[in-house]
Amino acid sequence: MDYHKLASEIIEKVGGKGNIRSVVNCVTRLRFDLKNESLAQDEEVKAIQGVKGLAKQGGQYQVIIGTMVPKVAEEAYRILGIDKEQIDEVEHEDLKKKDNLFNAFFKTISGCIFPFMGLMIGAGMIRGILTLLVTFNLIQADGGVYQLLYAGADGIMYFFPIMIGFSAGKKFGANQYLTAAVGAALVYPNIVTLFNEGTSLTFLGIPVVLASYANSVFPVILASWVTAKIEKFWKKVIPDMLSMMFVPFLTLIVVIPATFLAIGPVMTAVSNVLADGTQALWGFSPIIAGVLLGAFWQVIVIFGLHYAFIPILINNIATMGTDPINAVLGMTVMALAGAGFGWALKQKDKDAKAEGISCGVTALLGITEPVIYSVALPKKTPFGCAFIGGGIAGGILAASGAAMQGFGNGGVFQTFMMLSPTDSMNVAWFGICSAIAFVVSGVLCFITTKNDTNH
Repeated sequence: MDYHKLASEIIEKVGGKGNIRSVVNCVTRLRFDLKNESLAQDEEVKAIQGVKGLAKQGGQYQVIIGTMVPKVAEEAYRILGIDKEQIDEVEHEDLKKKDNLFNAFFKTISGCIFPFMGLMIGAGMIRGILTLLVTFNLIQADGGVYQLLYAGADGIMYFFPIMIGFSAGKKFGANQYLTAAVGAALVYPNIVTLFNEGTSLTFLGIPVVLASYANSVFPVILASWVTAKIEKFWKKVIPDMLSMMFVPFLTLIVVIPATFLAIGPVMTAVSNVLADGTQALWGFSPIIAGVLLGAFWQVIVIFGLHYAFIPILINNIATMGTDPINAVLGMTVMALAGAGFGWALKQKDKDAKAEGISCGVTALLGITEPVIYSVALPKKTPFGCAFIGGGIAGGILAASGAAMQGFGNGGVFQTFMMLSPTDSMNVAWFGICSAIAFVVSGVLCFITTKNDTNH
């Protein structure tokens, strides 16, 4: 495929270079911030060969490409003259004023979390594999192999505030090393020790509410935003010849106490409320929740809003240690994979069959948008079949009590994050329910789909 041509056509149809404020890519989409969305020609964008669909959500104009999107994005950056190191630069003030609260939240979360999504998933897989190796006595938990690799994987989540701080600094237009330093303060060993020992601490006579900030998400994001504002203020009032030293000095003097005295405790409370609310909804009826999420989660994916839920899922891991909700969401992935294969097996046309199988395989690897936009939505019946298979499997998995042990993507690689060091049935239930989602959706799709690619 000519990626340069595809990128050029997309840019032209969304209103040209002059209509594009910025563009980033996720796993399968080009996400544009357009100056005037009405200039984009929706139908012509969708008609471009290589474009699988279009979504307009979260203040973004999202062009669905598929797994080849990184190559298309590279060409788009070249055409637009965007430095890849600067593609996540903070939005202009007028764009911020235009956004509603939800859109602003969505963009903030995407900008702070997405840059290291793959890293988090990889770390979760390492932990799962290590659990598997220890379970089968292939390595020892106190041995060097386990200890070193586990340190690498678990360290990513433990020091999450530092990583988010660095990423958030870029998002908010602050010195990234300054916001990372704020994150580092939250997990500084002496502070962690004081918290673990229950030591009382005051700052200028004001009691400090210590908390565990390891793995946390929300405190450092808000602290980074405050850091950006404080830093900007000091840059205005301090002469340039003194700014290199005194701007970081004065910013940290203000932000660090504010973070420990107010921002951290408040956002920790917010985190706990979200976790408790999640548990309350789940506790009301895990089966009903499992059926609904297992059936219809991919509708959220269609609208491109799933990244806005990532902090909540990560927060579940941080506050509860496991996450039953994300486990159930994996059933929607397996259901769509089954639907893709079921539809493909019914087709006589070789190209249609190959497309269905390719989309099904991609879904098994955790990326559902190709099967959604190439098979499920255009043909309609496969989506309905996936709803049924995913709902049944989601309800059963929820009833079993299985939960993900870390944050990660769906598909077959989710298996590694279902490996529990204390509950061998956790991964067994995941395997059983994955098979149910895949087979039920596939069989239903094979039965109900016609041998007509226009269906």
